[in-house]
Amino acid sequence: MSRILVTGATGFVGLPVAQQLVAAGHDVTCVIRTGTQDKLDGLGVHCVTCDDLFAQTADWWADTLAGIDTVVHLAWYAEPGKYLTSARNLDCLAGTLAMAKGAATAGLRRFVGVGTCFEYDLSAGTLSVDTPLAPASPYAAAKVAAFTVLTSWFATIGVEFVWARLFYLYGAREDARRLVAQLHSKLAKGVPVDLTLGTVSRDYLDVEQAAQMLVRDITGTRTGPTNICSGKGITIRALAESIADEYGRRDLLNFGAYPENLAEFPVIVGVRTE
Repeated sequence: MSRILVTGATGFVGLPVAQQLVAAGHDVTCVIRTGTQDKLDGLGVHCVTCDDLFAQTADWWADTLAGIDTVVHLAWYAEPGKYLTSARNLDCLAGTLAMAKGAATAGLRRFVGVGTCFEYDLSAGTLSVDTPLAPASPYAAAKVAAFTVLTSWFATIGVEFVWARLFYLYGAREDARRLVAQLHSKLAKGVPVDLTLGTVSRDYLDVEQAAQMLVRDITGTRTGPTNICSGKGITIRALAESIADEYGRRDLLNFGAYPENLAEFPVIVGVRTE
């Protein structure tokens, strides 16, 4: 059993990760926003509350992390439609570095951070941890900056460091504005769904499976970058059709209603190394 601190535990990915860590017998502490404790009721975790974890000092983190073995840092600003270009990414980066500084003072053994497939040069199509990095948005650039600084910093002070890059996740508690959630919502109500032709291929993975992969990386011996992905591509058309088949309503899928985004890469698929 390890003493593990999780940020972002009330979120889409963070909650199943926290649940699985508790189920595995670990002693879990969660840093959460003040007033959100009810979201973790019955989970059996310790809660540390603050108004904004990214505004905390290194000294605050040093105190909070005293006695903690492993940090799992899942929190980040991720509002659909806004997060890619938001200035909030700079706050998240600065707050993450303050956390890392506090972790060193606290004598942390292991730090697991979460990145994104958007850090890579997406023109490569099939993305492994050896694919060059080429962030094209402030969000991805902030993640790359965190990865780069933390890799060097933690190597200097002897802290084990893992950087888990998430691909396209879907599943329970997904934001209603995201593609899979929208498909389920509209098809369940018998509402037509306007789409592009859906020819691009993406690496989709259920969030529960993603959480399982993350927990293996959190509690194992892996260090360095890792991909949290299925390793398989599916076209948006095939994905939409598979969901529509659950409702027997392929007739509601209006492919070609939106023009193709010519700037989109035709394939984004990860390589997972166990």
